[in-house]
Amino acid sequence: MSWIVAIGMAVAALVVVALLFRVSKGALTTLATALLLGLAGYALQARPGMPGAPKQADNPELKDGANLVTARKGFGGKDPPVRFQIIADGLTRQGQFANAAGILRGAVRDDPRDAEAWLAMANALAAHAEGNATPASDYAYARALSADPDYAAPPFFMGVMKVREGDLASARELWRQSLARTPADAPWRPELERRVLTIEAVLAQIEAEEQAVLQRNEDGAKRASPPDSMSGDNDNDRRGAISR
Repeated sequence: MSWIVAIGMAVAALVVVALLFRVSKGALTTLATALLLGLAGYALQARPGMPGAPKQADNPELKDGANLVTARKGFGGKDPPVRFQIIADGLTRQGQFANAAGILRGAVRDDPRDAEAWLAMANALAAHAEGNATPASDYAYARALSADPDYAAPPFFMGVMKVREGDLASARELWRQSLARTPADAPWRPELERRVLTIEAVLAQIEAEEQAVLQRNEDGAKRASPPDSMSGDNDNDRRGAISR
């Protein structure tokens, strides 16, 4: 079972890197090689039966407040930004996510239709939870999504969260929605298109592999079961014996 977990984590790491970061094929090959070496080391030295201290899930990339603010601003926003947003962005860059979320509550209280404030709050709440979704962050993401039907950022960030949760199908639909909200000449559109194509290719590969497994299982079941003709002959023999 520990091998299944280790291999699954390695595949998940490759998928996340392919979807969330702009890397070349050479870089992906290097990462795959490193993961294989790690699995080899695990095979030689791991002791999966040894107890360890529990640790909560950690998504360090979402704890980088400066990157969060820059990524959100890459989708446009109010110009000039409102006072609440300026203060909250400064706190987010410093890693003070809870304080930033508290400031943004004032922003959405003043203007419940401020989609960017809802989104910034959702990102701050998720970052405060070590990069994991919470009921509060999910609610803020949903409010950001509905507050402005033309704002492409909320479905994008919601898709990022789904990728981290392993729900690639939901991530694909959210990124398609983000793309549909994106103007043809938007500067972020090429990168968003690349992400959509990548996740579609990954899902197509997963589906193909699942179909191949199902086909192998069906073929194995057919080989294991006796032919229908033999079964029919046995039935005829039994009926003949009874009639005699």
